[in-house]
Amino acid sequence: MAMKVKELAELVGISVRTLHHYDEIGLLTPDEVTSAGYRLYSDANLEMLQQILFFKELDFSLKDIKEIINNPSFDQEEALNMHRRILLEKRQRLDQMIATIDKSVQHVRGEIKMTAKEQFEGFNFSHNPYEQEARERWGDHAVDQANQKLQNQPPEKQKALSDQMNSIYTRLAAIRHTAPTSAEAQTGISEWYSYLNTIGTYSPDAFKGLGQMYVDDERFTRNIDQFGEGLAVFMRDAMTAFADRHS
Repeated sequence: MAMKVKELAELVGISVRTLHHYDEIGLLTPDEVTSAGYRLYSDANLEMLQQILFFKELDFSLKDIKEIINNPSFDQEEALNMHRRILLEKRQRLDQMIATIDKSVQHVRGEIKMTAKEQFEGFNFSHNPYEQEARERWGDHAVDQANQKLQNQPPEKQKALSDQMNSIYTRLAAIRHTAPTSAEAQTGISEWYSYLNTIGTYSPDAFKGLGQMYVDDERFTRNIDQFGEGLAVFMRDAMTAFADRHS
């Protein structure tokens, strides 16, 4: 049953203005607008709003949320499972910080003596790791950036890079039946890592995420497997082993 904007705002506990803003920026557009101008939200809209609020709870920006949920490869069930795992990890860190506070109170009272390490257990000031994981799964930024850089090269440079890419694919296809962790496979995938970093910027973790996309996104799989059936899976596994060794 469709819900009016005020009803949805009251149900969720957010403001009508917030829902209007989501509509204005194309983040959450109601499936129906009456002739009188009333926004009507469907069950599908409610499910999408839930996803948006889960991402907000994990400190994603609205811009990044929009990019992720509009990605053709976005999978709602996969996202929910990721949210659950991430929230469990977040709860574990909060429990650790609470334990650190309790020990700190005892330390101030002189009841215990905390080490320097113990005083900072639970703190994490790194860049949002959840955002990185989601962007590696559903964000195409690194791939788009590399493609744009390639297109900006002069024609002769583009051809040289294209030939080099095809050559690497061909060599990897020839060894795709070997173990992805073998020295031969790792030498070949290391060459692929070096190549990608000449046209883009890939950390080992991003490289690992890209490898997963080779299997999850049928467009990647189809193009890569032209060089040999099963090559995408082999590259994914070899890239994972490479990233785990270099992280």
